[in-house]
Amino acid sequence: MDYIVDETILRNLKSISLSMFRKNFFDIFHGSLSTKLEEGHFLINKKDAIFDNLERNSFITLYHKRDYRWNEASIDAFIHSLIYQNIPDAKYIAYGMPPFTTSYALTHNKIAPKDYFGFKLLGTLDVYDPKDFDSWYERADTEINRYFKENDKKIMVIRGYGVYVYHRDLQILSKLFALLENTCKILHFSALLEASKESQDLFDI
Repeated sequence: MDYIVDETILRNLKSISLSMFRKNFFDIFHGSLSTKLEEGHFLINKKDAIFDNLERNSFITLYHKRDYRWNEASIDAFIHSLIYQNIPDAKYIAYGMPPFTTSYALTHNKIAPKDYFGFKLLGTLDVYDPKDFDSWYERADTEINRYFKENDKKIMVIRGYGVYVYHRDLQILSKLFALLENTCKILHFSALLEASKESQDLFDI
């Protein structure tokens, strides 16, 4: 028998998903959003879900022990499952590819915010290098879980892959995504301005 999910939970997930889709944190091919239910269950989007138009049937309830339902679930379900089983504070999990964060991480090993809110609320974040993309999904669940257990961070930035965030509060989770993306946007434009100034200085005689 299907686990009955509270309508408020579904409404909140749909609202956050739409907001994150509009900000390009989710897109047609990338993204996953889930919540922990009672012990042994979690709710996650299906693999064919469209994040700007989620409905009740866009989600599926899974046991941590895999069964036939996993065939319909997001490709990221196994990663979410392992985090829920090992990180008690994880009530909600999201994976996305915010463009400025993902591009900034391609050429930097750390994200060191220069803006006030990023500095105060995020601090410096290491960029995790997955190295071999061909085998990444064979290792992703254990490596992401290990990172969260060994680091006092609720955000993991993975080079060329995107961002995982977990939190007890869904609104705060979405704000962490937005804060990180804004920080990387500022870093990006700051670097462009600095490079432009250096180029201009070369012609100032």
